[in-house]
Amino acid sequence: MTLTAPEAVTSSELLSVVASRELASRRTVFAGIGLPTLAAELAHLTVAPQIEVVYESGVCGAHPSHLPETIADAVLISGAEAVLSMPALFGYVLQGGHIDVGFLGAAQIDRWGNLNTSVIGDWERPDVRLPGSGGAIEVMANSREVFVVMRRHTPRSFTDTLDFCTTPGPDRALAEGIRPLGVGVTRVITELGILAREGIGEELRLIAVHPGVTVDQVREATGWELKVAGSVDAVEPPTAAELRLLREDVDPGRVYLR
Repeated sequence: MTLTAPEAVTSSELLSVVASRELASRRTVFAGIGLPTLAAELAHLTVAPQIEVVYESGVCGAHPSHLPETIADAVLISGAEAVLSMPALFGYVLQGGHIDVGFLGAAQIDRWGNLNTSVIGDWERPDVRLPGSGGAIEVMANSREVFVVMRRHTPRSFTDTLDFCTTPGPDRALAEGIRPLGVGVTRVITELGILAREGIGEELRLIAVHPGVTVDQVREATGWELKVAGSVDAVEPPTAAELRLLREDVDPGRVYLR
């Protein structure tokens, strides 16, 4: 989707800017490579100057000179506050409850914030086989809350029943007798708007739409009967200043911007 406000904005730019604003007042974020990295770096330059970014490779408080291309990129280490072993990262930082926001992506999400990053279609003969969980299960279970960025908002990606549950949210985990530390997914940022839930026991509901998008459009693009907030906000378009920072300071080499 392309918007014009104040100039042509790509989907990647739109999602990165809107996601970065959601990080205001947050202190620690466990960020994946891609759009979460863009959002975290932009937030550091705008609404969350004190934010500490943690990567799955064990890097804490990263201050890269330019965007990493993978979680193992050497640029993450130079200037980092700490580099931990994997047992220390997952055992002490994540399971210790020290992450404010876990930033995840997904191929599918359901109304409770459960995620699929394994297969689309039948497990034995999938239409698409995906990378799988990585550290997403630990991030979901132990971050205080989780933000999800979805490039596509369609009934196939926002589905009533996941083709496979890779990363269960706390509602599903509790049904299996497991008590997570966090409340699971609280924000989903898409090309159509923002969905939110406060925590355990609540479904995702539509709270904001991008300019030119209607509530009915979002409902039609969602594979379940989507709940809608009493007052749906209009998302402020990316400003010229945000776009300049994103394009010239955060990702001038277009590593992730498309």
